[in-house]
Amino acid sequence: MLNIVLVEPEIPNNTGNIGRLCVGTESRLHLIHPFGFVINDKNLKRSGLDYWVHLDVTEYQNITEWKANIPDFSRVFLMSSHAEKSYLETDFQDGDWLVFGKESKGLSEAVLNEFPNHLTIPMSPLIRSFNIANSVAFIIGEAKRQISLKI
Repeated sequence: MLNIVLVEPEIPNNTGNIGRLCVGTESRLHLIHPFGFVINDKNLKRSGLDYWVHLDVTEYQNITEWKANIPDFSRVFLMSSHAEKSYLETDFQDGDWLVFGKESKGLSEAVLNEFPNHLTIPMSPLIRSFNIANSVAFIIGEAKRQISLKI
């Protein structure tokens, strides 16, 4: 099972969509406070629909609390549009932690400095980044494809 981590998510529709994606791909969702919204039916209903009740989700008050639950830091992959290595060049494994930053700024330098594995999604120079829900879908799709080939 993959671990999808959203650090300080700001937009409820994105988080709802990612939650739905996690249910569909049997992935765990980890949410690190502070959020830009309150988790309730009103904010997540449009995108998370009624799938939220089936979601394996854990909330953490901060990065330190989340880090205490990671058994192997070498299997943590931080997504950044500034990284040099593509996610397509990575050998994903079951249980990996895929970490995404907040919509407005991505991951902070402090968080990026905590882990060595930084990945990017190749994109046209005409855009700064992809929508976070789309980015999560790209990465989960490739990781699940690789993991299924190893079974």
